[in-house]
Amino acid sequence: MNQSDFLKVVLPFKDKVFRLAKRLLVSTEEAEDALQELYFKLWKSKDKIVEYKNVEAFAMTMTKNYCYDRLKSKQASNLTLVHSNYLEKDTALDKKVEYQDSLSIVHQLIEKLPDQQKIIIQLRDIEEYDLEEIGKMVDMKPTAVRVALSRARKTIREELIKKHNYGIS
Repeated sequence: MNQSDFLKVVLPFKDKVFRLAKRLLVSTEEAEDALQELYFKLWKSKDKIVEYKNVEAFAMTMTKNYCYDRLKSKQASNLTLVHSNYLEKDTALDKKVEYQDSLSIVHQLIEKLPDQQKIIIQLRDIEEYDLEEIGKMVDMKPTAVRVALSRARKTIREELIKKHNYGIS
């Protein structure tokens, strides 16, 4: 496989991989490093790429694993898991503040979820992968992914309702 063939295979999902890395590592620089590391590893095994059924799923799995390794390493003691890519245009200031507060609460709630549920929420609700693809990436059956996603959403929903109804009843 030559360089142009390699780029045709890996460039279409570059943004998704970057967003996942940024979601897990927070820092743009760390996410760029993760992307560079992924491309390096894929380039080293470029002749084996054609053997994979879904290169994108393989790349997402590699990125997830790399990010977890970075978060576990002693060098990354200052890294945390957060999510902050929500932007809203032309909204009244009071609504913007409300949205930002709610989004901040959702981020905090996602932060409290188990790691597996965090990844599944990211892949399904942000990256918009289907359940089968997510199952391959996290090594679970699609029904188990659906159950984990449902539980994560339910937890977030219940906690949000508690927050918004505080002091009302």
